[in-house]
Amino acid sequence: MISDPSTGKAQQVTVSGPQANALIGLRIGDEVDGSIVGMPGVKLVIRGGSDRSGAPMRPDLPGPVKRRLLLSQGPGFRPTKKGLRKRKLVRGNTITEDIVQINMVIKREGEGG
Repeated sequence: MISDPSTGKAQQVTVSGPQANALIGLRIGDEVDGSIVGMPGVKLVIRGGSDRSGAPMRPDLPGPVKRRLLLSQGPGFRPTKKGLRKRKLVRGNTITEDIVQINMVIKREGEGG
């Protein structure tokens, strides 16, 4: 999923083959050249993703691991009451072959982080 903050629109792009292999090993927060997903001349920032079982990626969990963490807020958990915590299955911040969806945002010139 690629989001454009200037227009507020998002589009889904399917990537396979060598383009998909170029994304393996990258982490949340890394910059990617847009030519990988068919958008040359654009820089993209990885913001998250999910694996084939639906477990979301968390930026604070290092590596390509899958763990059950005690969460009090997202990504991966939205509490219904104040102070509620729950153990949920989440993915690490590194892209592997198991990740099926990657969320990216178009980075404009002059923007930070």
